[in-house]
Amino acid sequence: MEFWKRFIKAIDPPEPRPVQVITPESRLEHFKKTWRTFVHTWRNGQDDNPLVQERLQDLMEQLVHTLIEESKRSDRLCLNFAYDQRVFLAISKVAQNGSRDVSRVAIKAFSTLLDNEEDFLSQESFALSLIDFLTETKKRTGPGLEVEFVELLFNIASKIRGNPAILPVWFTSAGQYGVDFQSLPEAERFAGVTNKDDFPLFYLLIDYVHNEAPVGEFARTGLLYIIEAASSSRELEKWIVESDLATLMASGLGALYSQLSRKLVLSYDKDTIPTILAFSDYQINKPVGEAETMSSPDFQTHLQTFLSYLIFWQDVLRNCKSTEVKQTLLDHFQVLFLQQLLYPSLIESSDIDGGSAVAVLTYVRLILDTLEHPDLINIILSYLLAIKEKMKPMVPPSKSVARRRKSLDLLTMASKDDEKSTPDLFSLVDLAITSLRSSSHQTVGATLRLVSTILRKHHPYAISTLLKVTLLDDDAPRRTIGAHNKEMEFFFSIVPDVGDFNIAAAFEAHLKDAIILLESHPCTLEALSAGLSTEGSREEGSTFAAKKPISGHRLRLDDPLLKRCVNLLSSFFSNPVEINLILTSVIVDLATCIHTRPDGWLLNDPEHYTYPNEDDDSASISSLNLENELSAALNSASDLAFLTLQTQRNQISALNRARRYPEFTSNPPILNVLENLAAQLEIYRRDIPDLDEKLSERRQAFRVTENLSEALSGSPLPPRRGRHNSSARPSSSHFGSTSPTRSDDGYGRLNSPPSYNDNTSQRKIRALKPSQYHLPPPMEDDDDEMPPPHSPLPGSPKMGAVDMVPLGKEFSLSHLLTNIMIYQEFVLELAALIQARTSLFGDVAFEA
Repeated sequence: MEFWKRFIKAIDPPEPRPVQVITPESRLEHFKKTWRTFVHTWRNGQDDNPLVQERLQDLMEQLVHTLIEESKRSDRLCLNFAYDQRVFLAISKVAQNGSRDVSRVAIKAFSTLLDNEEDFLSQESFALSLIDFLTETKKRTGPGLEVEFVELLFNIASKIRGNPAILPVWFTSAGQYGVDFQSLPEAERFAGVTNKDDFPLFYLLIDYVHNEAPVGEFARTGLLYIIEAASSSRELEKWIVESDLATLMASGLGALYSQLSRKLVLSYDKDTIPTILAFSDYQINKPVGEAETMSSPDFQTHLQTFLSYLIFWQDVLRNCKSTEVKQTLLDHFQVLFLQQLLYPSLIESSDIDGGSAVAVLTYVRLILDTLEHPDLINIILSYLLAIKEKMKPMVPPSKSVARRRKSLDLLTMASKDDEKSTPDLFSLVDLAITSLRSSSHQTVGATLRLVSTILRKHHPYAISTLLKVTLLDDDAPRRTIGAHNKEMEFFFSIVPDVGDFNIAAAFEAHLKDAIILLESHPCTLEALSAGLSTEGSREEGSTFAAKKPISGHRLRLDDPLLKRCVNLLSSFFSNPVEINLILTSVIVDLATCIHTRPDGWLLNDPEHYTYPNEDDDSASISSLNLENELSAALNSASDLAFLTLQTQRNQISALNRARRYPEFTSNPPILNVLENLAAQLEIYRRDIPDLDEKLSERRQAFRVTENLSEALSGSPLPPRRGRHNSSARPSSSHFGSTSPTRSDDGYGRLNSPPSYNDNTSQRKIRALKPSQYHLPPPMEDDDDEMPPPHSPLPGSPKMGAVDMVPLGKEFSLSHLLTNIMIYQEFVLELAALIQARTSLFGDVAFEA
């Protein structure tokens, strides 16, 4: 019996233990116990003992865990204990001599304290212990610890930004330590008062601002917050101006620029080649030697880091409220980056060494495409384009800024003596014009893309630099409505209605794009804002006065850029497809500015209109009726009726004169080449019987590709965007109603080529010469400019793999079909642009 009692008792389930409720008091007791053990282990253990380090790490993690748990509740007993006992002092000391794992937990501990008790930030002892820990830990940070480390720095900067009153705890003016700027040696004056003990947090952030994301993003944003806080402290503002912030920022930008490949090839791989290029003779260019491709992952990483740092510069200038800080930064940007790095790389570039000209032209374009701040744009383009009249600062510089500028001049004095060239002798304009004469289509394409960016985003800087213009008076004659109608008829007459091409639908699409293009152009927006304010427009955050208003003008026929565009256009059907795409972009960009009249170079000059019958308007029915009514009014002797009818008669007479179709003695260069191309196309149609059929098949292939891409993505195609968004521009290649759109760099949508099997790639066509169709040759291209030092002088090797197709050389039928489609769309794009200008800008006169 006793046995069974013991057996039954053994198999009975144990009585449940009472649930232990963790109260705030019990949590505090546990925290205190852990803290005492932590302090005892630290004081009695050896720092180099791995077991001691492991134990300290475990105890610190328990402390952090308890604080995190408490933060989820309303009570703050443990946090208050940590605040009273200054636990951060011991944590800092342990972590300074601890392992990487201990440092990682210490970062988490400090972050937890900052997130839950802002009073820590106002304690000088907390700031000093945290800075000591950060300074020592920085020596041991690596890829596995940098993110957490810099994120902690960012959190501190963010707290200071939210509460500028705590700034004195983290920053102490150098003047308080008896350091006087004037008493320093000259070399140290340039570096500024670089006592890192004044503001170590500032320098810890600077060390990481040039890193890749996310480390660089945290550091840049944190430093941005610090600079923004300078507006609340005159001492901090003065310290930043006299410190080496500007030097370090400009040097960091230069270091990132130097990491970019010196030689570049603009090419796609087989998976990303746009459809429009896949349907031509496009060959994927492989890099040679030191060159890199634009699509290389390593190159893209370096490029994005460099551009992110540029955006950081822009954000600093936009958000900094201190004019003196901004002016100091701009001075260093010009001297240390533009003059000593970017410009030398520009003059040393060449198109015969595998792509260094392509590289520097592309980098300048990307810089201009990325930046929006007017001061940065002004400094870059004024220097590179050798523009003498720069915008003056709105306020005179302070003594601190003057001292920094003097120190900067002393630093660059020696290097200036060694310069062999300046923008006054060889500017970006010279490089661009020279590069457009290159036999390498890579160089030509990179140059056209740069020109397009300047024209599209920064047109005022192109006037009298890239472009030779003739200024127009306010009363300069305008095109008449009759001339406009005749020229519109001309555009439609040279658009071949071949290949199942819906001209009406394509024109309608281009017209919508053209309106967006014109309305969002920077010069249009500036003209509208100038009309609302007599003071002009100026972007917020700019330290310079607004630019002078731009006068109306038109291109001169001897303009080198126009000549190169016309000559490239003359070989349109044999040109590489990517050259034609960006070439048409440049021509559209030339005609988009509200201040640039298309007369004389794109359309016929109204000063040269002739009319065979000068009095043909008097024979109109309206005029005859008015004459009869005028006679009746005279007989009735009513002065009011006479004057009214006389006014109406003059108005209708003027309108009738404006409606007349003038005679054009000769077409302007662009229209002349377009007419020549139309004649070439007729020859191709005569020599290739199935050309229309092949064009229909090609257009249908593009439609299939678009529809397939849309189905795979599960979303409709992105809407067309105007130029207020620098990432895209309206298309000149609609290819019907479902064509790939042209991107900002002249390429189409990134679609994989469809499975399209025909013999168009094997059938060869020979490029036509002007003499074959009895039309005028292209414009002569004068070489009156002095060649740069690095020009290829005859017999120099060329980049054979990327040469342009010369006249008379064979190319495939597939290549011809794609270029014909681009030609059709380009003519309609020009027609739509002219029509939209007439409506929006009042280019046309309705009275003559």
